[in-house]
Parts: sequence; C-alpha cells; structure tokens
Amino acid sequence: MNGGTDRLTRRSAVTGIGAALLAGCTRTARDPRVVVVGASPTGVPFSFVDPATNQLTGAMVDIAAMLARQLGLQPQFRIVPFVSLVPSLTTGRIDLIAAAVLRTPEREKLVGFSKPVFAYSAGLAVRGDSTGHYPDLAAVRGLRVGAQLGTRFVDQLHDAHVAQVVTYQGLGDMLRDLAHGRIDAAYGDEPILRTILRVGPRWNLRIPPEFRAPGREPLCLIGRKAAPLLARIDQQLDGPARARIAPILAHWELAA
Repeated sequence: MNGGTDRLTRRSAVTGIGAALLAGCTRTARDPRVVVVGASPTGVPFSFVDPATNQLTGAMVDIAAMLARQLGLQPQFRIVPFVSLVPSLTTGRIDLIAAAVLRTPEREKLVGFSKPVFAYSAGLAVRGDSTGHYPDLAAVRGLRVGAQLGTRFVDQLHDAHVAQVVTYQGLGDMLRDLAHGRIDAAYGDEPILRTILRVGPRWNLRIPPEFRAPGREPLCLIGRKAAPLLARIDQQLDGPARARIAPILAHWELAA
C-alpha cells in the first residue's frame, strides 16, 4: 500500500510541477507589442555597446528602433555575439537582427532579409609603415590576413586564394594583432575598420586608398523566413520610413 501511495504522490508531484511550469510559461509569454532585437556589441558604428551607458547603440540599432516605432512596436534590444546572432534568431530567442550581418546564400537558407537599408564594401587595413601597393585581394595572397569569424569576408579571402587566413571574433582584436605584427593585413567591413581607426587606440595603421573590394554588399534587417514582421518592415521602407534613414546614417558618419 505504501509503495502505491508513494508512486501516486510522486506522480502528483510531477504533474503539479509540469502544471506550474506551463503556468509560468503562460505568464511570461512575450508581449506581442514587443520586438526583441539582437545586435552585436563590437560592430561600431552599426551596433556596439556605448561604454558611457552600457547600452546598445549604432546606426542599425537606431534604424531598427525607428522602424519598430513606425510599426507601433516596442523594441527591446539584446546584446548577442556576432556568431550567435543567426542561431539566436532561428531558435526564437530574438525576433530581429540589427547588425552588420551581410546577405549570403548560406544565410538565405536559414533566415529572411528585409529590403536594404545601406550598402558598403569591405576594406583592407595594413600597418602604417607598409610600403606595398594593395589594389585588390590578389595583392595579399602571400600575407597573413585577418578576418572576422562568420563573415562573408572569410569566403572572399579564400576565393581570392589567400592561403593564410586568421579568424577573429571581432575587428578590434584583429586590428590590435595587426598593430603588433601578428598578422600582415586585416580585411573586413570598411566602415567598421575606418571607425575603429578614427576613434579607437592610436595604432599605426592605415587603409590603402587604392584598394577595391570585390563589390558592395547590401545591409538589411534580418528576421525569420516568411515572418510577417519582415513584410511590414519592407512596407515601411517602401514608404515614409525610407526618408528617416538618411539622417541616421549621417549622424553615424555613414554616406547614404
């Protein structure tokens, strides 16, 4: 008898715990008026953490906030490492990505992209005392070249037959290693490289003016595939919100 009672008690306890968890999930269900936006903390000027406020800021953060307000939504920003942005979106931890994540065929299989809000090309950085001429990626084939992990720029280096590609979590670490001679060149988002060199540590580095990347890359907001949110964002980008983007880009010293 005691064994049967114990089993019943344990079964009731498990059932009660399950009900409590379900009730907890119901109580903490996300407000449909809130859109959770993930952004990288190291992609200045597109998305980064302001050391003065410890809050996410940047051009893509501002654009996402503006579009959310236009849609009557409340943006809730979440700091997510660059390489975790797409997995966080596909698993439902966030609803939207607002960062310097470029469109690639591989990403198109997993997530959806809004209409472009900006476009830019990759940039190359070398040490200030370098006397080389760097018109394109062919000029760095024999060098140790850094690139950010998870970006299409790693693929571009491999496509250009650069044999020694060193990957980094962020462009700041990559530029630091370049300044200290651990790599010979850094390849990545040109606006981010230029901003770090302008406002960051006074490293003796330069961006060769003659360099031309393979092409300009469209920058979009990213959501789950076929999500209604992306369609609503595109409607705004086709309408009144488009004119609101230029002042944001100008504020962050990005040419429209």
